[in-house]
Amino acid sequence: MQLLIDAGNSRIKWAWCERGHPGEVSAFDTAALDVAALAHAWQAATTAHYTCVAGDVVDAAIRRALPPDCAAHRVFARATACGIANLYEQPAQLGADRWAALIGARALQSGPLVVATAGTATTIDALDADDRFIGGYILPGLRLMLESLARHTADLPHAAGHAADWPRNTDDAIHNACTDAQAALIERVREQLGPQATVLLSGGAAAAIGPRLRCAHRRVDDLVLHGLARLAAADNCPDVMKCVPEQDAAREALRPKFPE
Repeated sequence: MQLLIDAGNSRIKWAWCERGHPGEVSAFDTAALDVAALAHAWQAATTAHYTCVAGDVVDAAIRRALPPDCAAHRVFARATACGIANLYEQPAQLGADRWAALIGARALQSGPLVVATAGTATTIDALDADDRFIGGYILPGLRLMLESLARHTADLPHAAGHAADWPRNTDDAIHNACTDAQAALIERVREQLGPQATVLLSGGAAAAIGPRLRCAHRRVDDLVLHGLARLAAADNCPDVMKCVPEQDAAREALRPKFPE
């Protein structure tokens, strides 16, 4: 079976690829990484396409968890893939998750796009009508903004406020300022891209940010997995780490065993 994995800073999300699209999505907390649990969940995988922005330790854990005969493809950004041109000054430096999300966004929506992913960090990327990634922004995610104020000020709390046009308590003042800052940058990028641009919003904080947007938008979760499915279908993956016999032996020694 074909496995799709999005290994982020907060969660490792994965799904089986079904008819060219991700199926039901499951997730593990990255901080509580359990190789045995991953190996159990993934034991039917014959091929895997994945992004990992959570560091080398998590990458190594993913490869240990995959079956020894699984062909593992780790995705990195490059100059072109699936018809998308990457105009980053150094294309390989674009985050693999941003790249896969752009490819997934184009698979789901035509025309100029603002691809906003509100996770641990919020990324806001622009894809023009000619299928060119023309640039984007990275800012602290909503939770990081809230936590930063609580950590680095003596009198401000961990805010758990509610949406309000005119906040009248400290929690609401913090919550709405941070949420509206995220929404405002998304709106600005859309204005730069033009009135025909569609905003695609995804990520854990999308539910909080979406209602604060003054422009039309479409909520689409798991854009990275959609992009990985597209890359898998196109067989257009830039880096292939196929198992070889000596790797098989090393990985088999590390893999947990399960009863038949």
